[in-house]
Amino acid sequence: MPFSSLGLAPALAQAAADLGFTQPTPIQSEAVPAVLAGRDVLATARTGSGKTAAYALPLLQRWLSTPADGPRRTRALVLVPTRELAAQVGEVLRSLAQALTPRPKLVVVFGGVSINPQLMALRGGADVVVATPGRLLDLVDHNGLRLGGVDTLVLDEADRLFDLGFAEELARVLALLPPRRQNLLFSATFPAAVESLAREMLHEPARIDVPTPADEVAPMVLQRAIAVDEKRRTQLLRQLMKAEGWKQVLVFVASQYAAERLATKLHQDEVYATAFHGGLSQGARRTTLDEFKAKRWDVLVTTDLAARGIHIEGLPVVVNFDLPRSPVDHVHRIGRTGRAGQNGLAVSFVTAATLAHWRLIEKRQGLSLPLETVEGFEPTETPPEPVNGEGNGGIKGKRPSKKDKLRAAAQK
Repeated sequence: MPFSSLGLAPALAQAAADLGFTQPTPIQSEAVPAVLAGRDVLATARTGSGKTAAYALPLLQRWLSTPADGPRRTRALVLVPTRELAAQVGEVLRSLAQALTPRPKLVVVFGGVSINPQLMALRGGADVVVATPGRLLDLVDHNGLRLGGVDTLVLDEADRLFDLGFAEELARVLALLPPRRQNLLFSATFPAAVESLAREMLHEPARIDVPTPADEVAPMVLQRAIAVDEKRRTQLLRQLMKAEGWKQVLVFVASQYAAERLATKLHQDEVYATAFHGGLSQGARRTTLDEFKAKRWDVLVTTDLAARGIHIEGLPVVVNFDLPRSPVDHVHRIGRTGRAGQNGLAVSFVTAATLAHWRLIEKRQGLSLPLETVEGFEPTETPPEPVNGEGNGGIKGKRPSKKDKLRAAAQK
């Protein structure tokens, strides 16, 4: 099925082909016609399935087919949770728009950098804005942007935007938008509680759910779980890299401090490793990520910052050095490998203290993995005693945080 069969203009269909899209993916085949028809959309598809193009193509088509009626106004707003995803979405939109005449004015804005160049870029208005919620509100407060003319709102990684950390900012943004608009919600996962909140802002949405075919799961991402004592995880990581010949590894940890600490330890042991997290400047983050993609680093030690919205071509291995807080985050982490039809490996280190949490992840994700041991690294630790008769899954502290409780409620 060619892209032209979805109702796209020849220029856009050709632009998709020029970017390497030989034919529409399942999410694109279902979403593009729904968006072009003006319907609200609630779409779920795995990472790497082409979600960005699924809304970017019809957004540009609708802009092209609806002539401006006066001064330029922001007609499409794409909200994303991270700077990296904002840059990636902007790159896709910009590449697709190259083939259009005229071309829409696209502005990408996010925090962590000076607001002044973004205010300058918005002078005279913008047709399409890609933004993180906090910086968008800053620009509105500086009179750099008005949202009263938005026709289409896109929430990319919508489950994250409805999460506790963004809920207040999202509510403020929604209050600035016209009540009559098209809403497009895309994500790899929609926990039940989040989907319930999302549906409150949708009007008779097209529900698109593109599951990963059963025959694709095994060959694309092989998952392994290895039992190890907490203090021996760094040694085990080095051993696995040497024994199994891992040359490019994305390693997830729980905090910025842990990322810096592990990267330093590995580097001291002559493993070319560096840290990647939200505490770095935007320029440093961009440079580090580009260098890792170019294989100038063997190991990138990161927080959940890199769990979403980052595409690393052909990444072979992901390691959960620390288990993710949420079973949903596990999906996004391992989704960094095994992309675009290539095979990948995801390894999770399971300590005695995190065994209960690993069992929860297995249950929620429908996994049943043998808990391996590596010769010379057989665990000796025992699980901690439950606090007040209840385990907390082995994640930070003795009591679940507010975010943990929210996520737990979303999984019920």
